[in-house]
Amino acid sequence: MSSHDSRNAANIRGCAGFRQMSRRSAVQAGICGALGLSLGDLLTLESRADESTNQAFSAVGSKTKLPAKALSVIQLHLGGGWPQQESLDPKPEAPVEYRGSFGVTKTKNGDIFSDNMPRTAAIADKITVVRSLVGRIPDHQQATYHLFTGYTPTAVIDYPQMGSVISHELGVRGELPPYIAIPNNHSFAGSTGFLSSTYGAFDLNADPGQKGFKVRDFSIPEGVTADRFARRKSARDVIERQIRELEADPATLETMDSFYERAYTLLTSASAQAAFTLDGETEETMQLYGRDVVGLRGPDNQFHPKGLAERLILARRLVEAGTRFVTVTYGAWDSHVDVRNNCLDQMPALDHAIAGLVTDLDQRGLLDTTLFWVTSEFGRTPKVNSTSGRDHWARCYSNLLAGGGFARGLIYGASDSTAAEPARDALVLEDLLFTIYHQLGIDANKELVAFGTRPIEIIKDGKLAKGLI
Repeated sequence: MSSHDSRNAANIRGCAGFRQMSRRSAVQAGICGALGLSLGDLLTLESRADESTNQAFSAVGSKTKLPAKALSVIQLHLGGGWPQQESLDPKPEAPVEYRGSFGVTKTKNGDIFSDNMPRTAAIADKITVVRSLVGRIPDHQQATYHLFTGYTPTAVIDYPQMGSVISHELGVRGELPPYIAIPNNHSFAGSTGFLSSTYGAFDLNADPGQKGFKVRDFSIPEGVTADRFARRKSARDVIERQIRELEADPATLETMDSFYERAYTLLTSASAQAAFTLDGETEETMQLYGRDVVGLRGPDNQFHPKGLAERLILARRLVEAGTRFVTVTYGAWDSHVDVRNNCLDQMPALDHAIAGLVTDLDQRGLLDTTLFWVTSEFGRTPKVNSTSGRDHWARCYSNLLAGGGFARGLIYGASDSTAAEPARDALVLEDLLFTIYHQLGIDANKELVAFGTRPIEIIKDGKLAKGLI
């Protein structure tokens, strides 16, 4: 998490306790460090100790294979509650206490966005905007979990994130992990749930927008040559065979095998290593994504770029190299106080980066097969409060999608005159998630059998939103 995000998370504008915390730490596995496979440690750390009780398989007769329109997803999550009135649904004709805090700008399609999103408006013919999304609970933790899993939290079952389900259903494509979080997995978003932790997010634990960016434990230890590294791997293989002969738990050992093989590939593959850097990116591309764009002055009275450009450029590189699902977090949007200044601070970089990524994907021929999805756990209240902010609102809010077979140039649904309720084509969150799975070739009616006996639908009671595709 960048220092800017940390500063905003603690800001008075946000709820107490709303934080972008990093993923929990876990227990170290000693053999790996002795052999110099530090990345193997990292991958193993992200596996739960009771792996054998944390499995799921597909129910018999539910192996429907759909044609895939999208190969990858880049999710840009705006945690805290992105205000629809100050972005994609400004309501300029509403009473002053309801309308957006800015003017409006026209899109190519004759619609309007808030005038602090001029670059996004200019590429509106390439995107889909949903203005009638319906959530359930205006609580940060529960709504974030709902967004990432399709289920609200219960004390009985922990459900897997969409990225984990995609990893489970589609597997690895290329040399990279199928699910990656930049910079880290959101603390409220859940994890692999009842799936094996093999399908969890690979956390960078580093921010591409910071100087000296380097993925943690993502290089051969200093002073260890490639030949010496290969010999260490051979030595580990010998030890593993000895462990097998001593009748070690085969399920655990097989899991360790997969982690170490992934680690070895990532540490020794030039193409995999390159995908996790910004090497070779041109100045033109950096400017396209708005690397140097700033908002308001910070507490030190200086302007600071926000780092979103680098995060999204890295996400594009990762999907180019085969990653199936990349989630990127940006900003602190919990604007109970002074929603206008909160947006003036964060929206310029966001507007540039959204337009930059869509344009770049299109120019590279990747937009048809890559879904770019801009999310928030809910929106903001229709009426501005007494401190010039907006509070939590889940009954009607907005998302943005581009590519992946979704209709281009579409405004889907509409909110009422004050953006309080859907006026047309209400879209419940489960139906949006179901449709995204469909575009990836996954039947979200499919049941995953958890705990050996319990069948659970990927999305319960979801249906395809045909108007989006």
